[in-house]
Amino acid sequence: MERSEIRRLLLVLFLGQFVSLTLAVASFTSSLLASLGVDAPLSQSFLCYASLGLVYGGFLLFRRRKLLVPWYWYVILAFIDVQGNYLVIKAYQFSSITSVTLLDCWTIVWVIILTRIFLRTKYSLWQILAAVTCVLGLGLVLLSDAWADVGGGKSPLLGDALVIAGTLFYAFSNVGEEFCVKKKDLMEVLAMLGVFGAVVSICEIAIFEGKSLEAVKWSSTIILLFVAFATASFLFYTIVPLVLKMSGATIFNLSLLTSDMWAIIIRVFFYKQKVDWLYYLSFGVVTIGIIIYSLNETNSEPARAVEDGNMSIRYEPLNQENLAVGAEILAN
Repeated sequence: MERSEIRRLLLVLFLGQFVSLTLAVASFTSSLLASLGVDAPLSQSFLCYASLGLVYGGFLLFRRRKLLVPWYWYVILAFIDVQGNYLVIKAYQFSSITSVTLLDCWTIVWVIILTRIFLRTKYSLWQILAAVTCVLGLGLVLLSDAWADVGGGKSPLLGDALVIAGTLFYAFSNVGEEFCVKKKDLMEVLAMLGVFGAVVSICEIAIFEGKSLEAVKWSSTIILLFVAFATASFLFYTIVPLVLKMSGATIFNLSLLTSDMWAIIIRVFFYKQKVDWLYYLSFGVVTIGIIIYSLNETNSEPARAVEDGNMSIRYEPLNQENLAVGAEILAN
């Protein structure tokens, strides 16, 4: 292997782990805010969308070019994405950081179903087997939360249900995002997602979250946690396309799996909580499922995803030509 290839591989591995770290930071800040009594998921998301809108919207205005995708599609996309983020962040009020980060992988299952129905995407038997393996692994998380009482939150199963519902919105968002990015302007998608995401968040905050914000006992710690979440989410949205362009979905997904291990480390060493053995078994089973899927991708052209504008915000484990799957979160 030539030096240039070695440097490229090292850079990909570094960026992949950096993306995983940003996802872990976003999860940790959400979990810590919930433990401090802050119940404002829409406000957390607003800061992320606002930063995306300001940065990429500024670039878009500088270019002075008409939108390639009608604005109302971005409104729908942003609305769906906001609901996904709301449900997943809300889940931290009821469940543990380990359950939320692992169950985020349900996005894989939903996207397979949605792309099969709406995009007529064909999957091999091995890919279906891989998805079933992931489902079995995630089922162990639900089993653990139903059995064990090891500091997993005040209502773990309710939190798990919120995450699974949130991943359904993530899946719709990712499939809709693919439709938008077919016009080959990733910056436009990020900018419009940020602008309309911020608008939708403000409207819903005014309707649903006013009392929750009034109840927050604001401090420098809570403000810093909000900023940290927004920064981590912004970096996640921004860096994912670069990782996909350089490596494709395989390394990206394997990199994101380490965010689940970060969640376990945070729960054990920061929260001083025990982690049920089923979590470790679940992590192993999900890892096997994603590796099987990655090794059996029908079209493994790493650069194609980004060249087609096919960017993923949350976990991107599927066919590069036919769909974009995200995150975490954001995304998370």
